[in-house]
Order: sequence, then structure tokens, then C-alpha cells
Amino acid sequence: MRLLLLGFLLSFTFATSGQRTDSLLILKQMQLQQDAWNKGDLKTYMSTYWKSDSLMFIGKTGVTYGWENTLRNYERGYPDTSAMGKLQFNLLKVKKLSKTYFFILGKWHLTRSVGDIGGHFTLLFKRIKGKWLIVSDHSS
Repeated sequence: MRLLLLGFLLSFTFATSGQRTDSLLILKQMQLQQDAWNKGDLKTYMSTYWKSDSLMFIGKTGVTYGWENTLRNYERGYPDTSAMGKLQFNLLKVKKLSKTYFFILGKWHLTRSVGDIGGHFTLLFKRIKGKWLIVSDHSS
């Protein structure tokens, strides 16, 4: 599973060393998410999200605002490790929008004994207090 992120990283062309450093930090956040999910650790998975009432998550049921609400939705939708399965990301695009924002486009896939599922996502990362955090997630 690390290979998809690593392969993307190796094939990614960087315009500046600053962009490269920021991109690497964001890719580390994505790897942290994938690893935490695969251990059944939703709290660590959620550490990559902005812990704010302004966090926006858009999914099949509509828009959810707030870190706590997003965590509760994950806990309801994925109550145990069999429902969570094993997560794999396939990043399609990592684009720096400004000094404080990055856009990510990718695919997600859950391999599960109860049936595999997957889809696409777009993420908006923002640098907040020196750390890259997801401020908006649209997953389908």
C-alpha cells in the first residue's frame, strides 16, 4: 500500500524546493492517515484534519461541519476493523495553490471481508500553525 504513495512521490515533478518540502509533508500526512486507518485507529486518522468547527466534510449524505461531527460519522459508518478494512490511497494530483493551500485529488479503496468499496476524493490542505491539515474533504 505504501507503494502507491511512494510511486507517486517518485514520479512527482517539483517546481521548487519549498514546494517539494511541502508536498513531502502532505504525503506524510496521507501516509499517516492510511497507516492509522489500517490499524483501526480513527483518532490518529483524524489528526490530519483541522480540529475546528469549520472543518468541512462532504460525503454521500451531504455536508458535515466540524471535527467532532466528522469523527462521529466515521465511528458510526465504520464501527469496527472489519467494517474499516484496509485502506489504500492512489493519489492522482497534488497541486500547490498558494503558500498556504494544497489541492489533492485521489482514489480510495477499502479491501474488506464484508465487501470492498471505494471512490474518489478531493482534499484541501491548509498550513495552520506550521502544520498541513485537511480543512475540506469531499469523498464519494
